[in-house]
Amino acid sequence: MRYPIHTVGKQKESAIVSTEKVSMSHEDYLEAIVMLGGTPEQPVRSVDVATKLGVSKASVSKAISSLKAQGLLDQPFYGDITLTPEGYEYGSAVLKRHEMLTKFLVIKVGLDPKVAEKEACQMEHAISDESFEKWLSYFQLIGL
Repeated sequence: MRYPIHTVGKQKESAIVSTEKVSMSHEDYLEAIVMLGGTPEQPVRSVDVATKLGVSKASVSKAISSLKAQGLLDQPFYGDITLTPEGYEYGSAVLKRHEMLTKFLVIKVGLDPKVAEKEACQMEHAISDESFEKWLSYFQLIGL
């Protein structure tokens, strides 16, 4: 499976529609929307995204505009946020990386869960698709 992290562009194996780079901040927005239960069928409220990320509603509005332009989410005028299938795939991939790294840092490295959470949030943006696949294989090998 392809995890569309870092760039989105028209590719045969993926239905991603934009050629713009998705910033770390915007990856965090997609991840937060997925964490709040957002899917292509289930919208979330922008105020809930703001609360989850600890940002202003204006910041959420600005990020939504950019993510809409990249084809990763939809929002009617002042309506709830709905991920496109591509946005859901992207946000889910970021969340999966985050969860994998947090688990590893807590269980195998021995970090405090709060420290592991913060560090995993930074690391999740830096891992390439190839590296992520290798991490997954390694975790299966060690039973994590």
